Amino acid sequence: MPYDEALERFEPVLGLETHVELGTASKMFCGCPTAFGAAPNTQVCPVCLALPGSLPTANAQAIESTIKIGLALNCSIASWCRFARKNYFYPDMPKNYQISQYDEPLCFDGHLDIEVEGRTIRVGIERVHLEEDTGKSTHVGGATGRIHGADHSIVDYNRAGIPLVEIVTKPIEGTDRMAPEVAKAYVTELRELVRALGVSDVRMEEGSMRSDVNVSLMPRGSAEWGTRTETKNVNSLRSVERAVRFEIERQAAVLADGGRIVQETRHFHEDTGATTSGRSKEEAQDYRYFPEPDLVPIAPAAEWVESLRAELPELPSVRRKRLQNEWGVSDLDMAAMHNIDAIGLVEATIAAGAPPADARKWWMGELARRANESGTALADLPITPDQVARVTAMVAGGALNDKLARQVLEGVLAGEGTPDDVVSARGLQIVNDEGELSSIIDQVILDNADAADKVRSGKVAAAGALVGGVMKASRGKADAGRARQLILEKLGVTE
Repeated sequence: MPYDEALERFEPVLGLETHVELGTASKMFCGCPTAFGAAPNTQVCPVCLALPGSLPTANAQAIESTIKIGLALNCSIASWCRFARKNYFYPDMPKNYQISQYDEPLCFDGHLDIEVEGRTIRVGIERVHLEEDTGKSTHVGGATGRIHGADHSIVDYNRAGIPLVEIVTKPIEGTDRMAPEVAKAYVTELRELVRALGVSDVRMEEGSMRSDVNVSLMPRGSAEWGTRTETKNVNSLRSVERAVRFEIERQAAVLADGGRIVQETRHFHEDTGATTSGRSKEEAQDYRYFPEPDLVPIAPAAEWVESLRAELPELPSVRRKRLQNEWGVSDLDMAAMHNIDAIGLVEATIAAGAPPADARKWWMGELARRANESGTALADLPITPDQVARVTAMVAGGALNDKLARQVLEGVLAGEGTPDDVVSARGLQIVNDEGELSSIIDQVILDNADAADKVRSGKVAAAGALVGGVMKASRGKADAGRARQLILEKLGVTE
């Protein structure tokens, strides 16, 4: 069903379960390393492979990192809680159960405020709990990369046992047509918060942060929530938004045709933006939770929790407001920088010596355009804030104009070296020699006698054509302002 029609008939309710791999040196319950990209099954031991007789020991750093996340999300911190066994069979879960938390999460009852289209929305946080990640299955053969139709499957247990924090929202109501944007904004803000805490690299493309997107619809005017679906392991901000939009359209069509929504997990397809059915969704009782007998309870001392609270860095929302005041930019400008993840780049460019307006201009203009054209994240462009600051300094010093500066940025992005290297190799220095500039102007006046006569007769606006001729003759290297001054002087005109 078209999105607008779906929202006329139904009201969405959202829920997001976001998993964050913590950046600890070792796994949650053993000493195996956690580095990404190691050869398959080389970072394993008897504990994370669940061999008989092996016993887990909790990672203290992971507990500390989880408490920091909870504090940053305005959660209450449990004074006593336990790990639990969550029983289910996956081929990439060596023990056939997962050590997690059930009815006693480490952090609970918090919130995170987000900004969407000028509106502040408070997303309630149900719980933040700590568990271990699974391994990774790869399905070989077939067209989809999934188990159906594959020739065989292989399992890498390197990821099994890595500390994993699950952040679960309360149901998010009242988002109406903004539901997809709200979901994306929440995950964006959460990613920035976790990154600011320094507890994870939150690289969605590597799986260290991924979201399960829950969507249900209820008819307009109804007070009863609909049946929800859970789209699993969505691993990009754009995909979170697309998954919500697709599920709203899909569920609305099913309900409008008199069908019913099945509570199930679904897969998201990056190529089409569609979701497809995965498996029926278990309820809590299906997992047969019981307290983990091999681990002692967690009992964070109140003094320790308060010391961790005092160590929290400036959080992203506070930092944005501070920078907005320092830079003197509007809410709209700040939101635009936030939306393309440019705030840190602009801040670093200013720290390297660029004026705030110039730093914003190049990152939000030329560089954002090039990132968009290449389908690259702004931060992944092969140019540094220091290099952008150097280009702004060259422009401010009169060595470059904006046209030449764009060519310098192009050269840096193409791997031609530093801005100074590109200027030297391409011969992009602006024409500052008065004698050379005067000679160019004389020739332009001679070649454009009609325009020169108009200027002499008082039609000063006609000088624009002569300035254009100078810029063309100098291949864009002349200072347009200085060229105009010299043209008027040579033609005996004052303004």
